[in-house]
Formats: sequence, structure tokens, C-alpha cells
Amino acid sequence: MIDPQDEHPHPASSSSKHQLALALGALGVVYGDIGTSPLYALRECFLGDHGLPPTPGNVYGILSLVFWSLLLIISVKYLVFILRADNRGEGGILAMMTLVAQHGPPSRRRFFSIFTLGTFGAALLYADAAITPAISVLSAVEGLQVATTVFQPYVVPLAVAVLVGLFLFQVRGTAQIGAVFGPIMLLWFAILSILGILSIAHEPEILLAVDPRYAWRFFAENSWLGFGVLGTVLLVMTGGEALYADMGHFGRRPIQLGWFYLVFPALLLNYFGQGALLLREPQAVEHLFYHLVPAWGLYPMVALATLSTVIASQAVISGAFSLTRQAVQLGYSPRLTIRQTSSEAIGQVYLPAINWMLLVVVLGLVLSFRASGHLAAAYGVAVATTMLITTLFLYGVAHRVWGWSSGRALLLTGIFLVPSTAFFTSTLIKVKSGGWMPLLLGLCIYLLMATWREGRGILRRRLEAQLLPLDLFIGDIQNHPPLRVPGIAVFLTGNTTGVPVVLLHNFKHNKVLHQTIVLLTVQTEEIPRVPPQEQMKAEALGCGIYRIVLRYGFSENPDIPAALQRIRVEGFRFELMKSTFFLGRENLIVGQRSPIAKWRGALFSFMSHNALDATKFFKIPPNLVVELGIQVEL
Repeated sequence: MIDPQDEHPHPASSSSKHQLALALGALGVVYGDIGTSPLYALRECFLGDHGLPPTPGNVYGILSLVFWSLLLIISVKYLVFILRADNRGEGGILAMMTLVAQHGPPSRRRFFSIFTLGTFGAALLYADAAITPAISVLSAVEGLQVATTVFQPYVVPLAVAVLVGLFLFQVRGTAQIGAVFGPIMLLWFAILSILGILSIAHEPEILLAVDPRYAWRFFAENSWLGFGVLGTVLLVMTGGEALYADMGHFGRRPIQLGWFYLVFPALLLNYFGQGALLLREPQAVEHLFYHLVPAWGLYPMVALATLSTVIASQAVISGAFSLTRQAVQLGYSPRLTIRQTSSEAIGQVYLPAINWMLLVVVLGLVLSFRASGHLAAAYGVAVATTMLITTLFLYGVAHRVWGWSSGRALLLTGIFLVPSTAFFTSTLIKVKSGGWMPLLLGLCIYLLMATWREGRGILRRRLEAQLLPLDLFIGDIQNHPPLRVPGIAVFLTGNTTGVPVVLLHNFKHNKVLHQTIVLLTVQTEEIPRVPPQEQMKAEALGCGIYRIVLRYGFSENPDIPAALQRIRVEGFRFELMKSTFFLGRENLIVGQRSPIAKWRGALFSFMSHNALDATKFFKIPPNLVVELGIQVEL
């Protein structure tokens, strides 16, 4: 199943030893989410709101669905095809969205549909990042109730304590403990396999469930009830998007190696082991996973499961950080504080605002739902919707990027679209019982992202309308030379043709110009990283004026002073302590004829006011910055 043609191999990944090391590292980051699904996924098929009694027919039918779902959706769709849809080595739904948007004939309607699907899918990943820690840690700690009911009142407080500790640790980054994540998850998957094999040995006929006829028979016998359970079977695939989103950290090949040679077999063995246990002891369904564990190993297993769920939670939290950085760089989010937590791994970042927001939402979920089973419906809706959007994007990638014919691309997409649509439709049944939560959260985040993008577009057009042509400005300086003062003035501008409004305001009020003037534009490209030789463009315009364009990818953090130090153009030599940076601070007013609704204009103004100051975002020393207020009517 592994794709032999890895078109974008991870750097220095040629040796098999290095491949194995990367595969081990991927175990602790990529597979934490899907690897802890056995704690609750199969149990919820029999205990959830649409659960069915654990009769032999139902057990065989649901296990058949589990097997074919993991094989078709995760193994084939994600590991073979989706991982090939990389944006210069980077994965994730925003990377896929920009990849699709870059190819094909441009049109406003086409871009709007791609933007809407992509940003809503990204918004749902934030819901996933909130639900995963809550449901995973709760399900792990609930194992204490198998040993004794004494722990029942302490399940929620213990889960809260673990989660608070997890989020408090984020400020230190994952680099310090990343080395132990892989071995711990390796132990976890080994134990999953052993527990499954021991249980299967008592009921080996359970392996017959790989026959797809059991799945068909299951639907025939249970009709709509069986269709409702399909939305719960989806829980075995939670974390599928993480396989794609974390591709830039490890490369395609190591992720495939980890899945096909360890994770996939371990998950199947454990799920079939749980099914064998249900055939012997149907009453064990309430704490199905922990009943596989011998009595003497229960407490160590709870400890290992809790640690594994913390690792799984760490993976989705880190994913939310990376996703937010991409959103900021692509212009879908206001600027936020971004701290690099590793000097080696560019993907390891920490965003305080996102961290504390997630903590509040996660604690709210734990204290509101109070049991992992109650969160299952909410989890399924988020996963199903995101997987459906990824499937729709696959057509654009196959047809526009890979150059497949429309018929061939449509056939490939259709193979995955049928089960993806079925899973999505089945989760809609659960909207009333908790599925509304990720949809509401995703809708709110999408609204914020769409408002920010639309507002910035209107603001850019308003400012461009006030621009003075550069040739007129330079001609006026040549004909009427103003007083020039020593030093370098750097004016940040989003436009690469006209004179920045901030420069005109400064000249109008102070009547002087610096000897050296830099018109600086920072552009974010729709690729992860820009090659060093393409990052900078500088040209002398005359009269001591220079236009400099700095280009960054959406996975890079801009550092303006460091970049200007590397500029080499005749007559220009950047000296930080002799420079002054001029920034505009827009005071936004929503006019009566504004193209944006008044309430959205007010929301955009609020977001703009609370965005991270450009001084901090671009790493400019505050004592070298002058801000000029500009009133702009939206």
C-alpha cells in the first residue's frame, strides 16, 4: 500500500536508519489521536444514543465496518493518495486549500467556494483540538472505575488536573520531551497488540469479520439503527487528518512506514480482541477496553493510557498552533504572538492566546459533558465534516495539480466520496445530542476568519485609493528638494507601487525626509517556505529611496531587522540603530455605504484593535518605532 514514488522526501531521509528514526518520532506525534481511539470507539457503538446490543451478528457487522473503514479511508485515501497532495512538503487542510486555489483558471466564485470549504474545515480542526483532549483523558481516567467505584467521584477532577497540567506545560514546548513520546507510543501499540492477540486466541473465529458480507448483513438487519451506528464507527478514524497535517514534520515515507508496519496491525488486533471479548462477555461492554487487561495490570494500564492520551492531546494542540500560524501568515487571522520552541523543528511553535482559549473550551467540555461517552457524538460530527471537505478537495488536486483527466479524477474522488458522505450524513443524526457543539464552534471561527479576510481586503482598497504615484513623488522631490535629515526611515506598506500614506502624512506634518527612505513590503506566499535566494528583492528608485520586498512562506516567522541586514544593493547599507520604522495605526470607521455589514465592520474593528502589534510580530525594536494614526472609513 505504500506509495513508492515519494516526490517530496523529507530532507536527509535517504538512509533506512534515518527513516526508522523519523517513523519512531511520528508515533509520538502523528498517531497519538488515532492510536488512543480503542479506549472508547468500539464501546460507543454499543452504548451510545444509537448503540445496539452486543449480539454476535452486531459484533461481527460492526467489526467488519471498522476493518473496511480503516483500510479504505485511512490506509488508501489518506496514506496513499492524500499524503501525495502536499504543498512543497507541507500538509493540512489550509495547505491543500492553497494548493487547489493556485491551479486552474481564477474566478471569484471558484475562489469563494474553495475559501469557504477550506476555512470551515480548518475551523473544525480547532473543535477537534478541543474535543480530543477532553474525550481522550476522560476515557483513560475512567478506567479507574473498573477496579473500584471509590474513584467514581474523582474521575472528572483528575481529568481536569491532567488537562490543566498539559496546557500549562505548553509554554515550554514539545522539544524537551519529544524524544520520549515515540518510545512510549511504541510501548502502547505493542500492548494493544498483545491484549488483542490474547483475546482473539479464545475466539479466533472473530477474524472472519473481515468479510464485507457481515457489514452488508448488519445494515440489512438493523436498517436505520445500523446507519446511526455508522457515525460512531467513525470514531476509529479520529486523527486521520493529523496524518496529513503533520507530514511536513516527518515526511510521507516515515508516516507510511509507521502506519502499515505497526499502527494499523496493532489497532486491528485490539479492535478484534475487543470483539472477541464481547462474544464471551457481552456485559463487559461498559468498560470494554479495560476488561481486556488482567486485574494485576489495570492500574499500570490506566497510567499508560493516561500518558498516551496526553501525548495524543499534545499532537492536536500542536496542530492547532501550526494551523493558526498558517492562518496568520495567509491573512485569515489577526497577528498573534508566535514563539518558536525549537531551534531545529520549525513546526514546533507556541501561541499563548490559542493555548489559553483551548484550555477554557476543553475544561468547559469536561465539566459540561462529564463522561467520554457523552462527547462521542460531538467528536464524530467534527471528524466527518473535515474528512468530507478533504475528499472534495482531492478532486481539484488530482485534476488540476496531478494532471489527471476529469473522468479519472472523478472516479477516484467518487470512491472515497460515497463512504465519506455516508459517515457525514450519519453524524447529522447526532447533532441534537452534542454534535451541534463542534458545528457551532467551527461556524464561529469561520465567521472570524472570513470577516478578517474581507475586512482587510476593504481596508487595503481604501488605502490604495489614497496612494500617490511614486514617479510624481520622486519628481516633486527632484524639482523642490526638501530638507533631508540623517538616518534611515523604513515605511511598512502593503502596496508595491505607490507612496505609503504614512510617508505622505509624515512629510506633510514634519516637512523633512530622511537621507535614506525604505519602502518595505512583507509578502506571504502560499507555499510553506520561500528559498533564501528568492526571499528578498531590492531596487534603488533614486533620491535615496529604495523599494524592498521581503517574501516569506506561511510556515515561517518574519524577522525584518535580520532580513534588512542581508540586503545588498548599491548605495544602501542597513544600520539598525540609525533607523526609524514608521507604521500606520488605522482608526476604522464603518460608513453608511460600506460594503461590509455594520456588525461585521464592528467585529473587524475589534479584531484589528486587539491584533498583535506589528512591532512585535515583525521583531522590530519598540524604541525604533514611530506610529502615525490614520482614520479610514470602511
